[in-house]
Parts: sequence; structure tokens; C-alpha cells
Amino acid sequence: MGIVQICKGEYFWLEPKNAFENFQEPDIGLIALAFLQGSFAYGGWNFLNYVTEELVDPYKNLPRAIFISIPLVTFVYVFANVAYVTAMSPQELLASNAVAVTFGEKLLGVMAWIMPISVALSTFGGVNGSLFTSSRLFFAGAREGHLPSVLAMIHVKRCTPIPALLFTCISTLLMLVTSDMYTLINYVGFINYLFYGVTVAGQIVLRWKKPDIPRPIKINLLFPIIYLLFWAFLLVFSLWSEPVVCGIGLAIMLTGVPVYFLGVYWQHKPKCFSDFIELLTLVSQKMCVVVYPEAERGSETEETHEDMEEQQQPIYQPTPPKDKDVGGQPQP
Repeated sequence: MGIVQICKGEYFWLEPKNAFENFQEPDIGLIALAFLQGSFAYGGWNFLNYVTEELVDPYKNLPRAIFISIPLVTFVYVFANVAYVTAMSPQELLASNAVAVTFGEKLLGVMAWIMPISVALSTFGGVNGSLFTSSRLFFAGAREGHLPSVLAMIHVKRCTPIPALLFTCISTLLMLVTSDMYTLINYVGFINYLFYGVTVAGQIVLRWKKPDIPRPIKINLLFPIIYLLFWAFLLVFSLWSEPVVCGIGLAIMLTGVPVYFLGVYWQHKPKCFSDFIELLTLVSQKMCVVVYPEAERGSETEETHEDMEEQQQPIYQPTPPKDKDVGGQPQP
């Protein structure tokens, strides 16, 4: 539709003299906030990393999927917005609650009903992918002992982490207590980019402190440094522009601190507390028909057994000196 509009000469708002016209005073904080909200639409690149255990040959297919999906999504989104601008002015874009629906009403006539259905299907697909991948965070956290153990269980037949999926659904519904979608995007976007930056900074620290650990997927160190600079610009100026909203996002994140001290750091819990957790776990197992994932020893292949042992090994193990045994005495 956008190409048709351009061919018909409907490109007034695409001309540089009109496209870059200021409708309000430029502000560095609002620019950072705009980047934060706009980048939310491109945040799917990160979710594929959560399901690497379920990918076939992840060291090859994970980079391939990211390199293919990011340009493809960028191409579709950019040209969709170009199509919107050919039919709507910036004022109409800002005033519309559903830009795609308004675009369909202006150009599609009696077929305008296609746009709401398409938007609904696209939204459903995005939610489905987010639930599928985000639940693996809770699954992995429970497996490491940072969350209740029931979240690390899978269905006895379908092998899906049903408790983790239900927990993701409940936490998602809690986010809908706010009616302002832009505020919710600021909450989630600020917290996400905070963790993205910390994670990327951790990769740089590991590259410096542990240069010899295995790295199946390698990139140039320049890319994480550029990302950190952009990350700092986004977070600092977003916090300066919307301190209340970003502060609430930080407060939501910090609610995990007492949960950590209660569930992980506090080792010597009273028996009544342990009994309650055990009862809750048992009830959840019966309701969801889930158990801990465990390979069948009689039927597993040697390769699968070696892969499981490799996954259970720590990321980094210091090599003991060759001239000493376990007790510290020189070898004969």
C-alpha cells in the first residue's frame, strides 16, 4: 500500500522539509525515551537466547537466526511506518490509538476490517513467542535453586515446563494493572535494558578476567563496547526525562531482593516453612502432572549422557597443577 501511495504522489510527509519539521522543542531526554520505546518493537532478538537448550546445533543456528531475523524485522517495520506516513500526518499518527487500524480505514474502505484482525493475529503471535521463551528464564532459575523447585518441572508426556508457563502468565497479568500502555513499555523497557547492559558488561569482564574459557560464539569486542555506550545514553537520559516512571521500574526490580534473601540466602529455614513449600510443590505437581526432568538411563545414548554431564559442569574450572596430587603432595 505504501508503494502504491508513493506511485500516486502521496509522499508529502516523506519530503525532508516536511519530515524533519519540529512539532515541539527538541529535548535530549525525550529523544532517549523515544529510542527506548521504539526499540521495544525490536526486542525479540534477545528472546531466542533463552531457548538455546532446545535449538538444534545452537552454536551455528543461534547466530544465523539473529542475523536473519533482525534485518528482516527492521525492513518490515520501517516500510510499514513509511506506508503509514504516506496516508497520515504526524498529528494523526500521534492522535490514533491504533495506527494500523486508522491506516486501513483511510485506504482500504470496506476491507478495513482486515487490519484489526491482522493486528490481533500479530499480537497473539508476539505474546505466544514471549511466553514460550520467557518461561525458560523461570525454568532455568529454579533449576539453579534461585526459585521454587516446582518451576523446574516438566509435564510427564509433553515435556513442557507448565509451572513456569503458568507463573509467566500470572506475572504478565499483574503487569496489566496499569492502563497506560506507554507507561508499561517504559517500565519493561527500562528494566530490560538495564539487565541487557549488565549482561553485556559481564561479557567484557569475562573476556578480561578469564580469557581462556571456551567461547563457541565469538564476536569482536568493539560491538559490546558500542552497545554499552548506547545503553548508557538510553538509561541515563530516560531516567532524567521520566524519573518517576523509571524509578517505579527500579522499585519493581528491587522487589526480587527480599525474595532472594528469603528463598536462597536464608539456608536454615524453620521446619514449618519447609513443610509448606513441600506441600505446595506436591499440590502443584498433581495439578500440572509434572516431574523433574530426568533421562532414562536404560535407553539414553552415550552421546546424550556426555552432553548432560557437560551441561552440569561449571562454566569455568581452574586447572590443577600437574606436579601435585589432590592432597597437595608432589607426585613421585
